[in-house]
Amino acid sequence: MNKINKLFAEHGDRKLLSLYFCAGCPQLEMTGDVILTLQRRGIDMIEVGIPFSDPLADGPVIQSAGTVALKNGMTLNKLFAQLRSIKDEVHIPLVMMGYLNVIMHYGVERFFQSCVESGASGCIIPDLPFKDYLDVVKPMADKYDIRVIMMITPETSEERIRFIDEHTDGFIYMVSSASTTGAQQSFDDAKVAYFEHINSMNLHNPRMIGFGISNYQTLDSAQRNAAGAIIGSKFVTLLNETQDAEEAMDQLYKSLSPDPSPEGRGVITGINKPEG
Repeated sequence: MNKINKLFAEHGDRKLLSLYFCAGCPQLEMTGDVILTLQRRGIDMIEVGIPFSDPLADGPVIQSAGTVALKNGMTLNKLFAQLRSIKDEVHIPLVMMGYLNVIMHYGVERFFQSCVESGASGCIIPDLPFKDYLDVVKPMADKYDIRVIMMITPETSEERIRFIDEHTDGFIYMVSSASTTGAQQSFDDAKVAYFEHINSMNLHNPRMIGFGISNYQTLDSAQRNAAGAIIGSKFVTLLNETQDAEEAMDQLYKSLSPDPSPEGRGVITGINKPEG
């Protein structure tokens, strides 16, 4: 069974936490260390960002990380080689996140074959037109048992959401807002109403909520309204500041804690208990 499907089939009532980082940032050779550290610290799924020069869906933090990664010399070939080197040690799902231009340049079928060879279970291609997904990408992804994860936003029509739900497998990435990525202090009533409306649709696929999750308030709101949450910009910022995945995880868990006191910080309800 694909690791993504297995994760959602087995998590029960426990809420999931997925993290994004950009491969090659802050240092070119950190990819393996970041992934293994996140796995050890209780993260359920990891989005591995493929750096690109023009990431339209990303905010300034992730755009900057991509620029650093490219300057460091990260390429898709190097990234897959790094993933292959730790493949036997990784037990959680890895989801490749990158833009269509990079994947087409690499070769679509070659990309999915490399995903299999490197242990990746899925991919997110934010600028992939849905028709191209159905006609070209999905048949190849199915051939290699790779899940192509589609995004929905508050502006996505109900008809479109049901169409996506019907033709995808794995999970649906619920973007909290129609803007680019970036940390938020809380989700307003309109965003919560959007989450609740999607829940009322009784979709086949589980949902993960991402964009803007950076503290206990936004994490709790996302986890109460979906199978779990995805954190990107907050972790990327901490990783850049600390230059160390362990320290970045320490600080992330503290920032997500419901108890701001020194005794309570780092205690998070609803997800795996972190080590260390």
